[in-house]
Amino acid sequence: MAESLLDVQGLKVDIPLATGTLHAVRGIDFAVDKGETLCIVGESGCGKSLTSLALMNLLPRTAKRSADRLQFDGIDLLTYSEHGYSRLRGSRMAMIFQEPMTSLNPAYTIGDQLTEALLTHQPGSRRKARDRAIYLLERVGITGAANRLSQYPHQLSGGLRQRVMIAMSLMCGPDLIIADEPTTALDVTIQAQILHLLAELQRELGMALILITHDLGIVARIAHRVAVMYAGQVVETGTTEEVFNAPQHPYTLGLMDCIPVPGKTERGARLGSIPGVVPSLIGDLSGCAFRGRCPFATSQCDDAPRLRDISRDRACRCHFRPEERRVTAELVPGP
Repeated sequence: MAESLLDVQGLKVDIPLATGTLHAVRGIDFAVDKGETLCIVGESGCGKSLTSLALMNLLPRTAKRSADRLQFDGIDLLTYSEHGYSRLRGSRMAMIFQEPMTSLNPAYTIGDQLTEALLTHQPGSRRKARDRAIYLLERVGITGAANRLSQYPHQLSGGLRQRVMIAMSLMCGPDLIIADEPTTALDVTIQAQILHLLAELQRELGMALILITHDLGIVARIAHRVAVMYAGQVVETGTTEEVFNAPQHPYTLGLMDCIPVPGKTERGARLGSIPGVVPSLIGDLSGCAFRGRCPFATSQCDDAPRLRDISRDRACRCHFRPEERRVTAELVPGP
């Protein structure tokens, strides 16, 4: 069996606070193969973005990263120096951030910011770097690319800025791109265009893609595999088809119940919702993190469940299989 491009085991991110330690990411496992798209999905605050920053070693200064294994294409990232990471970031691992206006430097032109990455990692002539920047801007659907190089970020719309970020991530032809909710700030029409573009480029260039989102509609359109996160942990993994057609974890079931299904959900019908709130991740958290919101919870859930393998590439963090569960409460319907 071929080795994964990215192998993550037991990844943790802890942030010391005045009130205690925030255990933002609590021992997650996942792997990404070459050319594969993995979507990490979950509600706000579940640790998705901090996971992506931990992979790129871009965490806040006070945050502490640890893992049992964190390997990229045979490179042990846990022992990698910051100098080594600087060579890796942008060249072989690239990231598309959530808000391009705060990611692009307002004091530099688009052309300067695009060519900097290539000139840093693959020294050559500025002409060559400029030609590649123009090519990639055209490739991501920006018209008049040569003229855009002299513009500043504030002169572009949100959709164009996000396309520039995608072009920037592709400048050095990376093996892995991490996209942290790249369509959050865009309208629905532009979202669809950006997602289609990412999927097309991923197939064409053979890159691995980690897409972080809270939108299950996006997941259904673009992902090969899905990792569902809740309270800093991965609670379910599997292929997109498996997770959508046969969700195993109660949290995933709750998420699916919140989505209207074309042709099945009647107009005006109430959508499901998940009762309660996410538990605080400050200090120690015992037992199953979802048990306070789960309609199937029993006293056994006072013990923390492990991520149990169901089949190859399929796992669930729950004590019970779906056929073993008994409803002990009702999910609260949506408003």
